[in-house]
Amino acid sequence: MPLLFGTATFNESEHLTIGGCDTVTLAEKYGTPLFIYDVAHIRERARGFKQTLNSLGVKNKVIYASKAFCCLAMYKLLEEEELGCDVVSAGEIYTAIKAGMSPENIEFHGNNKTKEELLYAVEQGVGTIIIDNFYEIELLSAILKEKNQKQHVLFRITPGINAETHDYILTGQVDSKFGFDVNSGQATQALERILADDHLVLKGVHCHIGSQIFSAEGFLAAVEKMLTILNEWKQAFGYSVDVLNMGGGFGVQYTEADDPLEPEAFVKAIVNSVKGQCALLDYAFPEIWLEPGRSIIAEAGTTIYTVGSEKVIPEVRHYVSVDGGMGDNIRPALYGAKYDGFLANRISNEQQSPKTIVGKYCESGDVLIKDIELPTLRPEDLFAVTSTGAYGYSMANNYNRNLKPAVVFVEDGHEKLAIRRETYEDLISLDCE
Repeated sequence: MPLLFGTATFNESEHLTIGGCDTVTLAEKYGTPLFIYDVAHIRERARGFKQTLNSLGVKNKVIYASKAFCCLAMYKLLEEEELGCDVVSAGEIYTAIKAGMSPENIEFHGNNKTKEELLYAVEQGVGTIIIDNFYEIELLSAILKEKNQKQHVLFRITPGINAETHDYILTGQVDSKFGFDVNSGQATQALERILADDHLVLKGVHCHIGSQIFSAEGFLAAVEKMLTILNEWKQAFGYSVDVLNMGGGFGVQYTEADDPLEPEAFVKAIVNSVKGQCALLDYAFPEIWLEPGRSIIAEAGTTIYTVGSEKVIPEVRHYVSVDGGMGDNIRPALYGAKYDGFLANRISNEQQSPKTIVGKYCESGDVLIKDIELPTLRPEDLFAVTSTGAYGYSMANNYNRNLKPAVVFVEDGHEKLAIRRETYEDLISLDCE
C-alpha cells in the first residue's frame, strides 16, 4: 500500500480519492498536472498547532508561512481557522488582504524589503514588521516619520545555531543572509537603535533556524541561546520582550524514510523549554509566536500527472516521463528533495521494478523521483506524487513556455477550483511586440 496522507484512500474503482473526490474525475475535468489539496488535512494541522499552544496555557499566535503556498482560497481558509500569516513581499500582502485577511494578523518578513514594499505595508496597516537589517531600520523609520505613525516591530536574530537540514534551507547559523548576528554584537546594536526610535514599537524578537527539521534539539538550543541573550539585554537595558517568535521549519514526511516528530511534539518541546529558561533566569514569560508553513500544507497536497513516453536502457535505467516536472516541482532539481509516488487510476499487483520518473522539460536534471519501485506504467496512466503541497506551486515557473497547473481544493466530497490552469493567452499577456 502506498504512503497516503489525510483523507486519501482508494475507492471501489481502484481510483485514488482525496477529500471524498475521485482524482481520476478531477484529472479529466481540470487536466494534468493538477495540484489537489486536502482541506480537512490543512484544518487538522492548523488546529493542532493552536490547540496544543492553548492547552499549554500560554498566550500565543500561529502565523502561517505564506511562501509554502498561497492564493486567495488559502488565505480565506487561514482566516476561517483564525491563523495569521507571514508574508515576504508586497504581492503576498496584496493577495492576503484581497482574500479578506485582517492586516493586523499579517507579519512582514524579508531580508531586502524595498522602500515601496515597506510603504505599502505601513499604508495597508500590516500588524507587525520583522526588521532584518540596519538599512531597513533607516527605511522604515523614515517612512513612519513622514507619515507621523508608529509601527509594531520585531527584529530577527541569527543566534548561531546549526540545525540538521540542507544548507539551502539552513537559516539560523552565523553565516546567513538573514537577521542580525548575535556573536558580532550586531543584534545588540540593532536593539539600541530600535529602542531609541520613537516611531518603532519593539514588541520582541524573531528567530528561525531552518526548514525540514526532524529533531527538537536545534529548537531547544535556540531557546536557550535566545533567553540568555534576552536576559543580558534585560540586565543591560531594562528591556524585556513581550513576544518571542521561534519561527517554523518543522519537518514533514515526504517518503517512508522520513520520520519527523509530530508538530505538537515540537510545540510542546519549545514551550516547555521557554518556561524552563524563564524560570531559571527569572524572566517574564513572553507570548509565543510560531510560523508553521510546510508542516501545515505539505502533506495536504498531491500532484497528479499523466504518464507519457518511456525509455529503457538495459542494465542502466528505466525512464518514465510525465507531463509536468521541474516547472511545477523544482525542489528535486534544486536541492535533491525526495518524493514518493504511485498509480492513481488503478491498483496493480504486477511485479515491481526500479523506474525513474522524469519531467518533460529540456533539462537532464528534470528528475522527479529516482529509482522508485513501480509496476508497469502505461501511457495515459495517472501518477500521483504525494506531499507536494509546499513549495510546489509556489515555486512553479513557465520554463520552456509551459503552462502552470490548476489547483483544486477538496473537502467532504466537494471540489473547488482555487487556481485555474494558465492559458496560452496568459502566457503572452505581459509580452510586448
